Amino acid sequence: MVQIDGEANPLELSGFELIGVDLGGTAIKLGRFSASGQLLSELRWPTPQPALPGAVSMALVEAIAAIDPGNQAAAVGIGLPGPMDAAGRVARICINLPGWRDVPLAAWLEPQLRRPVTLANDGNCALLGEAWQGAARGYGDVLLLTLGTGVGGGVLLGGRLFTGHAGAAAEPGLICLDPEGPPCNSGNRGSLEQYCSIAGLGRLSPLDPPELSRQADRGDPEALAVWDRYGRWLGLGISSLVYVLTPELVLLGGGLSAASSHFLPAVWREVEQRVEPASREGLRIQPCALGNGAGRLGAARLALERLVRPRLG
Repeated sequence: MVQIDGEANPLELSGFELIGVDLGGTAIKLGRFSASGQLLSELRWPTPQPALPGAVSMALVEAIAAIDPGNQAAAVGIGLPGPMDAAGRVARICINLPGWRDVPLAAWLEPQLRRPVTLANDGNCALLGEAWQGAARGYGDVLLLTLGTGVGGGVLLGGRLFTGHAGAAAEPGLICLDPEGPPCNSGNRGSLEQYCSIAGLGRLSPLDPPELSRQADRGDPEALAVWDRYGRWLGLGISSLVYVLTPELVLLGGGLSAASSHFLPAVWREVEQRVEPASREGLRIQPCALGNGAGRLGAARLALERLVRPRLG
């Protein structure tokens, strides 16, 4: 359903290589791709701590040089945890990274990389990756939630990425579940992120997510109860989002989605209890197909679209 605007000659695109980057709080995940989306090489690079804009910019230049030493890629796409401006040039804010407000990252990077750079919300990138090569392929109305350090996401409506009038939509992880709940870096309280991120899961159990999942795999009743409570909170948030968007498909990505078999039953119980059948007709809720690779693939796809569009001019 997601298509490059206009028609391009496949022979013109056949030689293009692209770099897709997924910037996370602890790691920068990079992929070098062909124009058809084939992964040519990949790299994981540590995110500087603290992840200040200048330090991250330097790390990106080093990491991109490492994955593409011959400067073969024609463009770079970067997914970041927060809203961008509509042109994909400025990181307006990255809520869980320090010092990120109105950072002109594309303008900083382009003179050093000597190729076009486009920025996008990391949830939007993950959704575009899944729509191009993964579980959202062929669907027109999709909600994706990334469950990790924060809770991000993206929305497809009618096969087009929904970013709102100023480029800042959608931020599904920031909807409110409890006005008296834990404070969020966004200024909200009791947001979906506060209950369904890694920190939110940590409020339910002192165990880290992999160990909690292993114990649930072994049938430990306490671990299973924790995942059930987590799924109830997630189902509550998804129920509200389904009423607004009525998607065909809800995809769950990010590191916590690996445990989806333990919390999806609780998610479904909440959705079936809270959402009228007409608003959830045909709804599917499932993990992403591409795992943590969806974000970098979608970033590369956006770079390709913005590289091709002026050539179609």
